[in-house]
Amino acid sequence: MKFCSLSSGSSGNCIFAGNEHTSLLVDAGISGKRVEAGLNEIGYTGPDIDGILVTHEHSDHIKGLGIMARRYGIPIYATRGTWQAMQRQNAIGKVDPELFHPIEADKAVEIGDLRVDPFTISHDAAEPVGFRITSGRQSVAVATDMGCYSEYTIAHLQNLDAILLEANHDVSMLEAGRYPYPLKVRILSDHGHLSNEASGQLLCELLHDNIRHIFLGHLSAENNYPALAYETVCAEVTLGDNPYRSDDFPITVARRDTVGELLEF
Repeated sequence: MKFCSLSSGSSGNCIFAGNEHTSLLVDAGISGKRVEAGLNEIGYTGPDIDGILVTHEHSDHIKGLGIMARRYGIPIYATRGTWQAMQRQNAIGKVDPELFHPIEADKAVEIGDLRVDPFTISHDAAEPVGFRITSGRQSVAVATDMGCYSEYTIAHLQNLDAILLEANHDVSMLEAGRYPYPLKVRILSDHGHLSNEASGQLLCELLHDNIRHIFLGHLSAENNYPALAYETVCAEVTLGDNPYRSDDFPITVARRDTVGELLEF
């Protein structure tokens, strides 16, 4: 299986996941040009993509979606709520309705020889979901844009080989920063984003002996630093109520402006 962040951050998100036969993107929240450049960097092209999974309709997740779908006829997999919200906002331009494939949380869908399991996430969007993607015995997941998590979330993220997990903001930076008060309230709410501390606490619930890699993603440009996110999450893991230390696992920060490591296993 292969897993790679082409871009991850508050300004744009696009994640590659696939195997030898099937290639998917989770979101296309950067320009079509950047999506293609990122794919080229890991040895793929636009026509190689068999589907784009959409978590929700916010612009940092769909900026290049319409362009990629139109240019290459790539199927779009999204919940009906997300699709309708994109249509209402005219967010992706004209896309052939035949390319839309409705999905539902907790109902698996097969795309090529990959199994995709959408799961509900807590975010201020129409019908948002995260994704677990499985090839044979191997699974990866993208879990971002979550104001909070629950036992339901934890259950959907067990026994992964790799995960891209949100570590959006440092609470102190956000509270002292220049964002307007209503936006601060939104980000800190149960329908906002996971803080560095909450990300580390969730990660403590997911670790197991065979996890191969943890990517920290969707960092805020205004209210976080890569080093701060990394150190905070690592501290939560090492000091948390679990049998592990952070240096037991590869943990890296997915960047907004560079293509990350292509994980192959």
